[in-house]
Amino acid sequence: MKQFTYTITDSVGIHARPAGLLVKAAKALDSTITIARADGRSAGATKLMALMGLGVKQGETVTVTVEGGDEEGNFATMSKFFSENL
Repeated sequence: MKQFTYTITDSVGIHARPAGLLVKAAKALDSTITIARADGRSAGATKLMALMGLGVKQGETVTVTVEGGDEEGNFATMSKFFSENL
């Protein structure tokens, strides 16, 4: 299991468009990706409605967990995705 934290810079947080892109990116990987808020609520990165339901806003920090499969490669892919899209 590998984890990283990321502070959301997108002006409207994890809303429909970036959440959809995140789901698409996560489904292409062979690891389980989980996004967790500081308050302990979390959602699987392949679940669009659950991600949007977290209500993550700009400036909030999330913890991204990559577990199983090619953790190293998928960790790098998710790190790059977050920095480019969120």
